[in-house]
Amino acid sequence: MAGHSKFKNIMHRKGAQDKKRAKVFSRLAKEITVAAKLGAPNPDQNPRLRLAIQEARGQNMPKDNIERAIKKSQGGDSENYDEMRYEGFGPAGIGIIIEALTDNKNRTAGEVRACFTKYGGNLGETGSVSFMFDRVGCIQFASDVADADTMLEAAIDAGADDCVTTEDGHELFCAGEDLHDVNTSLSGKFGDALSAKLVWKPQNLVEISGDSVETLMKLMDALDDNDDVQNVYANFDIPEEEMEKLTA
Repeated sequence: MAGHSKFKNIMHRKGAQDKKRAKVFSRLAKEITVAAKLGAPNPDQNPRLRLAIQEARGQNMPKDNIERAIKKSQGGDSENYDEMRYEGFGPAGIGIIIEALTDNKNRTAGEVRACFTKYGGNLGETGSVSFMFDRVGCIQFASDVADADTMLEAAIDAGADDCVTTEDGHELFCAGEDLHDVNTSLSGKFGDALSAKLVWKPQNLVEISGDSVETLMKLMDALDDNDDVQNVYANFDIPEEEMEKLTA
């Protein structure tokens, strides 16, 4: 257990949230509405809704927005969203998984395909990329809730498989089926996590450099800008010197 995590690189949306706050709230609201519509509108009776609300609170989403999203799910005129997963390859053969909630599957598929085509990638079949990832639970805490040793000990006791602490915070991974129990145990010690949800975690990372970096970032940004896209995952690693070139 423990080690250095580069999950902040490969779970692309995480780093863009501050500058896209309105879009983040919109995506969180959509997930809350879908979760409440598929199950009970009471989070105590609906694990998916409970986790969606927990993440919304972790992102400082106003309480009124959360309640409005739940109420929307109970209205007869609320949209019907389909949960879609797209898989494809970006520049340098990087594997990418896109999760979307859409009310028009043809539109979303066409837009996602266009993004790949424009930036030197190609959309693949279901399963063409996901076999290189593990579906696991991911729980995130702010850095000030505990020091690294305390969080690691709590993670072990709770049944987590990995615990990584950086200046950005604590990130814990567990088996997907253990997410609820691990999250409950840790929340009892540190308060609610910033986020607790199922993610696609790469089994291995592919280091990229040169022109591929800029092209890949443009592809990731284009996917992230799509209103139907909820999450984007990829198995790349960008060396620090390449990141400095991007931000220079």
